[in-house]
Amino acid sequence: MADLEMTVKDGVATLTMNRPEARNALSMEMRSLLDEKLHEIEFDDAIRCVVLTGAGEHFMAGGDIKSMHEYLDSHDESETQSYFLHRIHDLHTSIFPMRRMPKPIVAKVRGAAAGAGVSFAAACDLIIAEEDAFFTLAYCNIGTTPDGSSSFHLPRAIGLKRTLEMTLLGDRYTAQQMADMGLVNFVVLGDKLDEECDKLVTRLANGPTHVYGMGKKLMYRSLENEFEAQLQLEAECFADCAKRADYREGVAAFLEKRKPVFTGK
Repeated sequence: MADLEMTVKDGVATLTMNRPEARNALSMEMRSLLDEKLHEIEFDDAIRCVVLTGAGEHFMAGGDIKSMHEYLDSHDESETQSYFLHRIHDLHTSIFPMRRMPKPIVAKVRGAAAGAGVSFAAACDLIIAEEDAFFTLAYCNIGTTPDGSSSFHLPRAIGLKRTLEMTLLGDRYTAQQMADMGLVNFVVLGDKLDEECDKLVTRLANGPTHVYGMGKKLMYRSLENEFEAQLQLEAECFADCAKRADYREGVAAFLEKRKPVFTGK
């Protein structure tokens, strides 16, 4: 079986990291398939929502430490820096479409989200986690620094001091602690995770997809834009949405006191 499986149903693409025997540690095959599938999803208009999850009992336990150890054992310092520079850049190519694609991405987290597992969850738009899930940045515990975009997303989601705490101490945090900090959106009972995630993504997949894309663009750009540039972008996004079918349907449904039926266009 492949290290990453993709299924599509009712407008929802589910990407399942599929190395349960290794807590879904990020293999080279998984990286390549994740990059390929995310770029495919980005330009498939039939897909209106994405779920990122892990097979078995865990979300993702970070990078494949065994493969890193094997490399270090067989190469000297002069080769190591260049190798890992390219390896991390390859990892980051999956983050760009997650941020850029005009459709929501939900991380469904059970068990461990460690290292790059935290990074990938944080790069999703929403996180739903079982109450027994735990999060740990953990990089300092193996003598290195975060990757996978966590140094960008975490300070913006939970604040600089909390991110430094996670970075410098490498401790574990419960799903509820991460919700209290502002990273996790929904914490549910473990046996309800699939059911509650299905409800959430069904709602998103039947929503105004283009509007969600514009909303993502607005909120993520607000992290870098100056005031006037952000207000200009607000006006442009609203005007762009206003010319589309879902806006006409939403306005009509509001006036007719009925539930809108959005097509994502």
